[in-house]
Amino acid sequence: MNADSSIDDLPGDLMIWVLIVSELLVFGAGMLAFLAVRLTDPAGFAEAQSHLHRTGAGVNTLVLVTSGWLAALGVQAAEAGRVIRLRLCLAAASALGGIFLVLKASEYKDLFAQGIGTETHPFFTFHLLLTGFHAAHVAAGILVLALVATAARPRAVETGVAFWHMVDLVWVLLFPVIYLL
Repeated sequence: MNADSSIDDLPGDLMIWVLIVSELLVFGAGMLAFLAVRLTDPAGFAEAQSHLHRTGAGVNTLVLVTSGWLAALGVQAAEAGRVIRLRLCLAAASALGGIFLVLKASEYKDLFAQGIGTETHPFFTFHLLLTGFHAAHVAAGILVLALVATAARPRAVETGVAFWHMVDLVWVLLFPVIYLL
């Protein structure tokens, strides 16, 4: 950081960064706990993991990364005063967030139909808690994007999109930890 940089250079408001850092710490602790417990039963975790929709989770990764790109385009549109483009970009990002939730619900429905829940195996306890908590953040992020699209002020859009990028980042970390390792 150079001498001319300051907190004012962060995109969005300072308090969103306090929230983002705290959320990343919570998710990070959850993933570390998941990995630590996995060390105690690697075969059980591998068997449990085989019940997940890995392809669907991969598609969801593409969906969220694309939504983050559209949200970033929304920030550019807000800064250029292009309100219609801003709203279209954030609406598309939100729609992709909705698709993410539909795919995630499909996986949950399939797991529950198999009689799998949080009590089945520690893997599923962590899976459902971490991905469910993340899904709640996706739903909250959709609402945030709708609110900042309505306001259409560049600083508000930056703030909302910073939260959305945190949601993207968490999934990019959750996906390999839960679905691939």
